[in-house]
This record gives sequence, C-alpha cells and structure tokens, in this order.
Amino acid sequence: MYEEFIKEANLNPENFGGAWAFGDNPQMADEILELVLQGKKRATASALLDYGPDEDLPEVDGKYELLLDSKGCPRAAIQTSKVYITKFNKVTEEHAFKEGEGDRSLAYWRQAHENFFREIGCFSPDMDIVCEEFEVLYKRS
Repeated sequence: MYEEFIKEANLNPENFGGAWAFGDNPQMADEILELVLQGKKRATASALLDYGPDEDLPEVDGKYELLLDSKGCPRAAIQTSKVYITKFNKVTEEHAFKEGEGDRSLAYWRQAHENFFREIGCFSPDMDIVCEEFEVLYKRS
C-alpha cells in the first residue's frame, strides 16, 4: 500500500516501522500533519495509558514511520530520535516548542493537551506522558 511512497522517498522497505495519523479525527490529523510539513513540528506526546498491552512504545530503533493525512495517504516519513516518559506537569517548555502547536508555549501545550486527554477520559496532572522527538526524512507537500 505504501510501496510507491517509500520508493519515491528513497527509503529502505526493510526499515518500515508502520504508518499512522495524528489525533483522533480527520481535521486534527490534517492540521497537525501540516505543522510537520511546514517544519514547525518535530515532537509529539501521548498518554502512556493509550498504549495497550500488545502495543509497543515508540523507540529509537532506526526504523521510519509514515505520517498519513485524513484520507490515509502518506505525506511524510519520520524517524524517532528520542523517547522518554515524564509526568504531564513536568513536560518542558523545550518539548512544547518542538511540538510546534499554537504559539508553541508550554501554557498552550498544557491547555490543548489537557483538553484532548480529558476528551478521551484519561487526564490527570501527574499522568505519564510519552514524549517523542523525530526527524523528518522525507515529505510530500
């Protein structure tokens, strides 16, 4: 399904680690993907509780992943460069800036992510957050 994009990006098919879209709805997927394509977003965060028992946490393993738009089309290839777990209330200004959302401030990050985590029913100020930084290997604008 993604062979054409992988070939276009000149990536090794053996290092393919998966494909996914940001957020939990089509509009969010496209809005956040656009930040990656613009070069503003180089990090993301998720609730540790979102990972099921059979789902691996992101890791720095040399594999790349494809970012999909709301229609399921690959638009960028990324490779994880750093992963760590911290508490929601310990996420740093540096991480918030790298996420590239809103005004890139920690205050904006906290409000937007608190709203998102409340919507999916898992917010707590001391909840575990999986912070991931990535490099963009290829993008199709």
